[in-house]
Amino acid sequence: MRREAQRSDGMTLHDPDRRRDVAHVGPIELFTPVLDASRDFFVDLMGLREVRRDDTSVYLHTWDDYQSWTVRLVERAAAGIGRTYLRAAGPQAAVRLRAEVEAEGLGHGVVDDVPGLGEVFLFTDPDGHEFGLYWDVDWYEPDDTDRPALKNQAARYPGRGANVRRLDHVNYLTADVPATSAFLRDVLGARCTEQIVKDDGSPQAIWYNVGNKTYDLVYTEDWTGSHGRLHHIAFATDTREEILRAADVCLDAGVHIETGPHKHAIQQTFFLYVYEPGGNRIELCNAGARLILAPDWKTISWTREERAKGQAWGLKTIESFHTHGTPVVP
Repeated sequence: MRREAQRSDGMTLHDPDRRRDVAHVGPIELFTPVLDASRDFFVDLMGLREVRRDDTSVYLHTWDDYQSWTVRLVERAAAGIGRTYLRAAGPQAAVRLRAEVEAEGLGHGVVDDVPGLGEVFLFTDPDGHEFGLYWDVDWYEPDDTDRPALKNQAARYPGRGANVRRLDHVNYLTADVPATSAFLRDVLGARCTEQIVKDDGSPQAIWYNVGNKTYDLVYTEDWTGSHGRLHHIAFATDTREEILRAADVCLDAGVHIETGPHKHAIQQTFFLYVYEPGGNRIELCNAGARLILAPDWKTISWTREERAKGQAWGLKTIESFHTHGTPVVP
């Protein structure tokens, strides 16, 4: 296993020569105790499209996702996150990643029954969150009701609600941030772009990317000490204006707005946080044109004193942002 280099001050650096074997975050599964209400939230207010349904779940598609589906809503007694699927950068990349994960003892075999995906290698991160690694995938095929005018676009612009374009990132809760950070870095080959550090210098929250986006996989310390919980999933919009419109849409629909619209200091993301009917936190975000293009990017660390200043424009972080996660625990 290839380990990352260390600076003289102890900060871990991404190895720019390491092969990037994860292409991007793929579809996700989201648990909800109110399947139909959650479906209506995502379709009517967020602008997703229902593309498939079975007895216990609904499959939804964001309008510019090249894959056949983006989110699978699964009916469960409690809200939370199911599998997060990662697309490998190629067939051999999938083989290499599987070997790395199995060497850690975190592999759980292969399945071939996930709609729209080929062979999927199942594994968990050190905290117990479920993942699926795949290469083969069905591309989205629009019909006459959502065929785009531009053939390089997956589907027609929906023109309703928040008009979210794609899934942007997943933010998990974890009982052990350092162990999860090492797994992302050493096994998946991801890169830590920013982090929050405690007074002793250990990470409390980490933002990792697998490509050139600023971040794809985020882990925050779970104050309850629980395992496998979700902080939020995030969808990207084209512009800040669509987030402002989404706030009005959610207000009129009676959706709980937790905080925002506002701008984060970390990653500079313009954001709005709401709760979907099942209880999961949903972020609408727009990071503009900010990308991480430097192959030798050095992790940006934020201290407690810096975080105490609030978000980018001074708004203090609401308390529930630190305490609410799904499934909810006492």
